[in-house]
Amino acid sequence: MIEELLPPSVATVEAYGDEEPAHPALYPEEEAVVAKAVFKRRREFAVVRSCARSAMEKLGVPAQPILPGERGAPGWPAGLVGSMTHCDGYGAAALARVADLASLGIDAEPHQTLPEGVLPAVALPAEVDRLARLAGDHPGIHWDRLLFSAKESVYKAWFPLTAKWLDFTEADIDVFADPGEQRSGGFRARLLVPGPLVGDRRVDRFEGRWTVRRGLVATAVSVPHN
Repeated sequence: MIEELLPPSVATVEAYGDEEPAHPALYPEEEAVVAKAVFKRRREFAVVRSCARSAMEKLGVPAQPILPGERGAPGWPAGLVGSMTHCDGYGAAALARVADLASLGIDAEPHQTLPEGVLPAVALPAEVDRLARLAGDHPGIHWDRLLFSAKESVYKAWFPLTAKWLDFTEADIDVFADPGEQRSGGFRARLLVPGPLVGDRRVDRFEGRWTVRRGLVATAVSVPHN
């Protein structure tokens, strides 16, 4: 599901439900991070790291610990960029070489309406208006949850480039469906604060893709070098 949203240079691995992880054991450093966490949190933590280690192997990189750093962002081995996501019944990781991408971000959410009160807190008025039009044209999609997921992917791609917080209201996201499709499409995120420097250029917008499948909505952003 995630693979189709990203360039071919990205290695992706995902796990559904109770699938047994390929790398079930955590490293001692990782165990220490979740030592006092509830079982659900420990399980999610382990599943996404199993996915990430399998993605490392796809790229020819030895499996190794992945520790959360500032604001919980995963610390990747030198030479790699990546992102992880998990929700009930699903976990995924996506990794690429820094030579191929400047950054990337992925997110998955249950394909359900957002809890009451969340949309006004995360969406700009113009985004809410556009979602209303999309709902009229494509009523089978929970566009509010899709927007939330897209903003999560944008943030995950933004943070490694800036080491700064990006508020939900600091990116204006325009979501669209693919022509003739009901369950896939793309989005454009216009940054409302100074964008990151990628090489010698200032990036003021991110491009992403989305899909709805198996009761989930998934989004992904990839940031090229040029």
